[in-house]
Amino acid sequence: MSRIKEAFAGGKAFIPFITCGDPDLDTTKEIVRAMEKNGADLIELGIPFSDPTAEGPVIQAANLRALTGGVTTDKIFDMVEDLRKDVKVPMVFMTYANVVFSYGIERFAKKAAAVGMDGVILPDVPFEEKEEFAAVFRKEGMALISLIAPTSHDRISMIAKEAEGFVYCVSSLGVTGMRSQITTDVGAMVELVKKSSDIPAAIGFGISGPEQAKKMATVSDGVIVGSAIVKLVEKYGKDAVPYVAEFVKRVKDAIRE
Repeated sequence: MSRIKEAFAGGKAFIPFITCGDPDLDTTKEIVRAMEKNGADLIELGIPFSDPTAEGPVIQAANLRALTGGVTTDKIFDMVEDLRKDVKVPMVFMTYANVVFSYGIERFAKKAAAVGMDGVILPDVPFEEKEEFAAVFRKEGMALISLIAPTSHDRISMIAKEAEGFVYCVSSLGVTGMRSQITTDVGAMVELVKKSSDIPAAIGFGISGPEQAKKMATVSDGVIVGSAIVKLVEKYGKDAVPYVAEFVKRVKDAIRE
């Protein structure tokens, strides 16, 4: 069983996201360890990019802070290698095609697999072009995780059939960020995925706290939270670790009730 599948095996999965290197890589490391300790089932590590098209202002600002601080893809690989000495939960990168492309797709995939990553999410790679990346990652035993948006009804089953790892169901159109309400019928989206594949489906984009997470967990296999966590890091900087730990615990408790 792949590590990603295992993340969903014990009930509803909680998947937190963090931007690597915001405010610095040492803090990122502490946050990842705190997330695992407080119940994260799978962790998304954002590799910062100068033009993150899928992100709202919160994560865009985090990308900028990390890049200004001198974070590079290689430094992130080193960080993961260090984390893997004790962190057991699956981890996937969330970044942009350009980051992988400029590093070299094969070189990136080999290095990511070598340091112990389980998969990668590239929100700006359309389904029609994913094979260029997916084939290379597959060879290294990593999943290229597909995103499914509310618009793509006819495409949902097509994407789900070929999906690897888990399916990232985007709860609302537009960019990442906290929403006071999620209006998309995500339940219907998840159902369409399930008709085509037995792959786990997790919902992300816009989940701001435990209550919303709990609601989304009732119609999916897991929930993804990013901006709400990145906002805590923005607010508390190097002192963010206990705040993130407490937030992760609260969300995890809520979805497992």
